Amino acid sequence: METAFYARDGVAAQDRAANFTTTHWSLILAACETDSPRSLAALEDLCRAYWYPLYAYVRRQGHNPHDAQDLVQEFLARFLGQKSMRLADRNRGRFRTFLLTSLKRFIITEWARSNREKRGGGQPVLSLDEVLAEERFVAEPATEQPPDTLYDRGWAAVLLDHAMTALRQEFGHAGKLDIFERLKVYVWGEGSARPYLEIAAQLGMSEGAVKVAVHRLRHRFGELLRAEIAKTVATPMEVEEELRYLISVLRNTLEKIGNLPAREL
Repeated sequence: METAFYARDGVAAQDRAANFTTTHWSLILAACETDSPRSLAALEDLCRAYWYPLYAYVRRQGHNPHDAQDLVQEFLARFLGQKSMRLADRNRGRFRTFLLTSLKRFIITEWARSNREKRGGGQPVLSLDEVLAEERFVAEPATEQPPDTLYDRGWAAVLLDHAMTALRQEFGHAGKLDIFERLKVYVWGEGSARPYLEIAAQLGMSEGAVKVAVHRLRHRFGELLRAEIAKTVATPMEVEEELRYLISVLRNTLEKIGNLPAREL
């Protein structure tokens, strides 16, 4: 995975910098002194996408499922309602770290005094699948880990899932969903995947064509993963930094649960 995701030379990195557009978090930072509906909508999208890592963090802190649901909803209500992004440091403002820092501050200074029966002004500020969140939390590997570590794992899982979903949609739009379903396991490497020759026979392709298709699949997945990361950072340089950190989180996770040696990443 690491080879597929990184640029092999400075030109590719320069191209990405030149093509870096105004994404969710950079848009929010740019509009933090205004009441831009577009920036608020972008912030709502990010909060909806990344609320599970917050929930997992709160549950690992010892809160029961009901209290964790209430706490995260109340936090998001205040986070959005008080235009909290205005507190972000434009020079050090990764959404991942800013969101968790804001949650920690909320737990310490606000939650103990809040009225749980009036979360979000009486109505949830975002529509969130709270039952699914608890099921996902319970299914987490049974390894002791700090709340911050679980938060980072959730963040990494969200990014990977969004990139894979986008890749699947692209194949679907191209009428190649069957190819995607058979080749998607190769995104992570070939350790547990079927031989190319076997897949080629199933798809009616040559072995060489399958190898080319896998190469393109990995390359496109890397592009989509970078695009997801770009939504949560303010500069092109931070995309590569976050990608390296994501890979380190995955390595650490897979080593601990014993599913896959880190070298296969």
